[in-house]
Amino acid sequence: MAKAIWNGTVLAEGEDIVLVEGNCYFARGDIRWDYFKPVSKTTLCGWKGTANYYDIEVNGQVNAGAAWYYKDPLPAADEIRDRVAFWKGVKVVSGPEARKGPEPPPKEACDV
Repeated sequence: MAKAIWNGTVLAEGEDIVLVEGNCYFARGDIRWDYFKPVSKTTLCGWKGTANYYDIEVNGQVNAGAAWYYKDPLPAADEIRDRVAFWKGVKVVSGPEARKGPEPPPKEACDV
């Protein structure tokens, strides 16, 4: 069972994990939503699409933008639709249940 932990609190826990570029994407049903607050921050990935972010708040401490998801991923990354990943000090412990997800296209495929 994989877990995402920050500030001593389990934020997500589940067995349905997709591994993409070294990040574990948890299914939405495995997230403990009471710690998450959506924010307006977005970033763009050339092969996954627009990432949206959540702040995480535990025991009065906020970890700004520490979780992200792709609401409408591009076709190459559709496998991470409805999934959430973490960074910024959130410790993710993953077991053998993580399955390898999509990979970015080769760099030469992006060169024009």
